[in-house]
Amino acid sequence: MLAVGDIAPVFKVLTDAGEEFDLAAHKGERIVLYFYPRADTPGCTIEACEFRDTITKYQEKGVTVIGVSPDTTKAQAKFKEKFDLNFPLLADAEKEIAVLYGVLKEKNMYGKKVMGVERTTFVIGPDGKIEKILAKVKAEGHAAALLAEL
Repeated sequence: MLAVGDIAPVFKVLTDAGEEFDLAAHKGERIVLYFYPRADTPGCTIEACEFRDTITKYQEKGVTVIGVSPDTTKAQAKFKEKFDLNFPLLADAEKEIAVLYGVLKEKNMYGKKVMGVERTTFVIGPDGKIEKILAKVKAEGHAAALLAEL
């Protein structure tokens, strides 16, 4: 389990645009890395649109917002275009990043136990260390609440 003060695990993965994203290349930036269960679902859409609508305020604070879900590059691109999202979405279809960050959890879906991504946000400092971990967040209001904390 990751904790505040730990070095954030680095990874390389494709973005919604099919380009490689390397977290190590972003050292020196403050990053909000938020994990969501699935693109274009009600809660995930609310959360993504709230980040979209507050992105300028995040940027004014020198913060880069990045979304991650276990979707394909194609699904991420479709989600981004449909809701005019203005930040990168990472395609973690193999759930490797979710495992690295400890957000792949057993969930109950319609009475069945399944493994899925727990809605969790990590704030990574310019030094590459985790500054804040917000687990089991509520989608609605999350982007504004986090912005107020930063």
